[in-house]
Amino acid sequence: MLFCFSCVSVNTQMEMSLLTTTPTHSSVSSRLLRLSLFLLLSLPDSTGKAIWTAHLNITFQVGNRIISKLGESGVFGNHSPLERVSGAVALPDTWNQNACNPMTNFSRPEQAETWLALIERGGCTFTHKINVAAEKGANGVIIYNYPGTGNKVFPMSHQGTDNIVAVMIGNLKGLELLHLIQKGVSVTIIIEVGRMHMPWLSHCVMSLITFLAASIAYLFLYCAWRPRVPNSSTRRRRQIKADVKKAIAELQLRVLKEGDKELDPNEESCVICFDIYKPKDVVRILNCKHFFHEACIDPWLLAHRTCPMCKCDILKA
Repeated sequence: MLFCFSCVSVNTQMEMSLLTTTPTHSSVSSRLLRLSLFLLLSLPDSTGKAIWTAHLNITFQVGNRIISKLGESGVFGNHSPLERVSGAVALPDTWNQNACNPMTNFSRPEQAETWLALIERGGCTFTHKINVAAEKGANGVIIYNYPGTGNKVFPMSHQGTDNIVAVMIGNLKGLELLHLIQKGVSVTIIIEVGRMHMPWLSHCVMSLITFLAASIAYLFLYCAWRPRVPNSSTRRRRQIKADVKKAIAELQLRVLKEGDKELDPNEESCVICFDIYKPKDVVRILNCKHFFHEACIDPWLLAHRTCPMCKCDILKA
């Protein structure tokens, strides 16, 4: 920002304050290091328990048609064995479906050798529900989530349930099975072990992406801001370049014509392009009296500011 001459001292003070607040390479590195340490410390323990999905192969008969549905629609409980289990699906034989009453019986099909209990979440702990079903002879337990949660699932914690397979499925999937069985449809499910997921790994990836995005944004802002507040060496180079341009403009120009001694073949040629001088060539004469083609010497002076022959500095001359 430019001010009038009466405000030069104020402008200088403001400029110096801006320079002192300009981020340096060391401060950028320090801030990025602190950010990376924060993200690394925020990561959960890498030994965190894995989550295993469950494939449910659901089979039931409608009329003369046998319908089979397969989907990765559940997750194994944290304390469930990762085993394949199958059987006919049975509901709690009570007015509610949460199986919290220790006396709960299940309406299991008489011809079924193995069966799975379908239980609604809520009312008591997962451990209690699973143990009630296990005591009645269930080979596995399927618990469906709260109403209003769609098909969202999460790994249950159910310590003390021995070796019975326990899986959670979404509310919508659970209600679908519930309504089929309540209509008298026999439903059989095969539970297969699906894929392993590591929550800490997902968190790590997201933290890495966040760190990279923050780093790129910080460096972008740093690079965008830095040219607006040039340091002293940059300002000095700009001033010298401006002075050199001014000095070049003040040097004499001359158009060579027939009869000039510079056109004598025995005279020296331009030491920059090594071409001989010809009529109508425009030459620039330096303070040291050496001359060169204008098109040759001007770029040279901008880069070196000295005579190519005697090293005379055009600013000092």
